[in-house]
Amino acid sequence: MRDPLGRPPVALMVPAVLATLLLVVPLVAMVAATNWAALPDQLRSEPLREALWLSLTTSTAATFICLVLGLPLAWLLARVEFRGRGGLRALVTVPLVLPPVVAGIALRTAFGRTGVIGEPLLALTGFAFPFTTAGVVLAHVFVSLPFVVIAMEGALRSADREYDAAAATLGATRWTTFRRVSVPLALPGILAGLVLGWARSLGEFGATITFNGNYPGVTQTMPNLIYVTRQSDQDAALALSLVMLLVSIAVLLALRDRWLGTP
Repeated sequence: MRDPLGRPPVALMVPAVLATLLLVVPLVAMVAATNWAALPDQLRSEPLREALWLSLTTSTAATFICLVLGLPLAWLLARVEFRGRGGLRALVTVPLVLPPVVAGIALRTAFGRTGVIGEPLLALTGFAFPFTTAGVVLAHVFVSLPFVVIAMEGALRSADREYDAAAATLGATRWTTFRRVSVPLALPGILAGLVLGWARSLGEFGATITFNGNYPGVTQTMPNLIYVTRQSDQDAALALSLVMLLVSIAVLLALRDRWLGTP
């Protein structure tokens, strides 16, 4: 079918094709370089099962925490007018642009054994976050919460506020309106934000290894395992990377109607 606006200009098509190749070729090359004959044995290895299970459980726990903490914050940013709202939104998005190692150092400064919060916590309870599975969850929450909040805020903003106003005229409190009007209307976007946060958490590496180290069965997630494996066994690292690629594709498929659908 001929485009009524005419042919796309070459000056735009060439960079577009190059961008596509830049994104696709490395992934195709990784799949092609995988030793498929040895793949089943590598996928049955105990370190992979431990790391994959740890990644799935910590990412899921982090996503639940992001829901509990992030949804109220997203609602506050989307629905409440107050002085400093723009500054709060800027602070929430800072972890998005932080280098992962810096995020890990920030976590250690706050929650480490000698940290602002970590030292009194250790003295009071005898518990310290670093080098524990709980520390992995904390690192995942820190890096994924901004994604969740931004996505949820956008979903809440897209829901017409007139419904909230109508509920208020009928006598509903803001808490009732939040539960029965705002959240149901924004639910698809909220779920999409949670999936994005879960995917971000699953792929987290820098902050996790900086804050928690790399202890098998305790803090060694899939990205950490891939990092240490590639130094000794490139084939095994490719197999592990393929697992993460498949998970990423599954996330995109889960979000296709929300983010990848055509208008």
